[in-house]
Amino acid sequence: MNEWLSGFAGLYEEMVGWRRYLHRHPELSFQEHKTAEFVARQLQDWGLEVRTGVGGTGVVGTLRGALPGPTVALRADMDALPIQDEKNCEYASTVPGVMHACGHDAHTSTLLGVAKTASLLQGRLPGTLVFVFQHAEETTPGGAAAMIAAGALDGVDAVYGVHLWTPFPVGHIYCREGPMMAAPDEFTIRLQGKGGHAGLPHQAIDSVVVGSHLVVNLQSIVSRQTDPVEPRVVSVGSFQAGSSFNVLAESCTLRGTVRTYETTLRDMIRERIESITAATCAMFGAQGEVDYRPGYPPVVNDEAEAARFIRVGGQLAGEERTHRAPLIMAGEDFAYYLQHRPGCYMFVGAGNADAGIVHPHHHPKFDLDERSMLQAGQLLLSMALDYMA
Repeated sequence: MNEWLSGFAGLYEEMVGWRRYLHRHPELSFQEHKTAEFVARQLQDWGLEVRTGVGGTGVVGTLRGALPGPTVALRADMDALPIQDEKNCEYASTVPGVMHACGHDAHTSTLLGVAKTASLLQGRLPGTLVFVFQHAEETTPGGAAAMIAAGALDGVDAVYGVHLWTPFPVGHIYCREGPMMAAPDEFTIRLQGKGGHAGLPHQAIDSVVVGSHLVVNLQSIVSRQTDPVEPRVVSVGSFQAGSSFNVLAESCTLRGTVRTYETTLRDMIRERIESITAATCAMFGAQGEVDYRPGYPPVVNDEAEAARFIRVGGQLAGEERTHRAPLIMAGEDFAYYLQHRPGCYMFVGAGNADAGIVHPHHHPKFDLDERSMLQAGQLLLSMALDYMA
C-alpha cells in the first residue's frame, strides 16, 4: 500500500498543472467536449482501455490488473458552472461567465493521478479499476444515470467517489453511513397579474406584491408545517419581475429549490408549494402556475462501506482527523451509482482560512487548497485496494 500512496504523491505537481489547466478552460454541463478529450488522451497514453461519449460526454477508462480480483469503480465529475470567475490568480478562468466554482477540475485531476499511479503499478493490481469521468453533475437530469445506462457500472462490484469540500478544513476527511446528502428538487412559479401605472395600483394586480407574499408564505412550510426534527429546506433563489420604476409588473417568476431526505416529506412539500401558491394568488385575484421538477435522489452510503472508510481513513489521516460527516443539504447525482452498487461518497476538507481559502462552493471567488487532492487520491486508492484485498 505504501508504494501506491507514495507513487501517487509523486504526481502532485503534475496534478496541480492539470487542475490549473482545467480551471482556465472550464466547460458547462453537457458541453464538456474539450475536457473529455483531455481526459481520454491522458488515459490512452497510460495504456488504459478508453470509452468516450459514454451517456453523453462521459469518459470511462478501464485498467485490468495482472492479478485476479474484483472490479472497483472510482468516479469524478468534470463540469463547471455559469459563474464569472472573480479570482485574481494566474489560473483564473479564461471563459467569460463560466468557472469551476465547485472543485470538479480538482476532482478530475485527482482521479487522473490515481489512474496514472495504477497504470504504473498494473502488475501488482489485484483486480480491475474503472475510472468514471462524469459529465453534467451540476445540471439535472445529470450525467450519472445516462452513464450507468450506457454501461459504466457493468461488471463493477463497488463504487467510490470523493468531493473536495471547502467548509471542512484541509487534512480532515468525512463520511457517514446511510443518508448523507439531500434530494435537490427545483421549482419555477409563474405568476400572472394585471399590469398598470404605479401611481394607480387599485387598477392593477401587482405581481410583485403577489410574489412577495408568496415568498414569505412558502417559508411557513419549513417553520410551521413540517416536523422540526426532519432535515428540510425550501429556498427561493430567484425573483424576476418588472422593467421600470413606474410600471406595475403584470407577471413575475420565482425559482427555488427543495431539499429533503425522506420521500413522504418530499411529496408533502411539493403539495404544499402548489396549494400555497394557489391560495396566495386567490387573495389578490392573480393566476399562478407551478412547474416542479424532482431532482436527484438522496445520497445513501452503504453501511459496510462507510465502516470501511472509518477504518481505512483512520489509518490514512489519523483517527482524530477522520469524522462521521454531518447531514449535508447539497445534492449529488452520485446517488444513482449507490442505487446500483455498494459503495460510499466521501468528503475531503479543502478549506484553509490561513491561506484565504474561505469562499463557499458556487461563489465567484471559490478556490481550494490544492493539497487536498493528495489526500483525496490516497483515500480513493486506499478504499479500492482495501476492497480488492
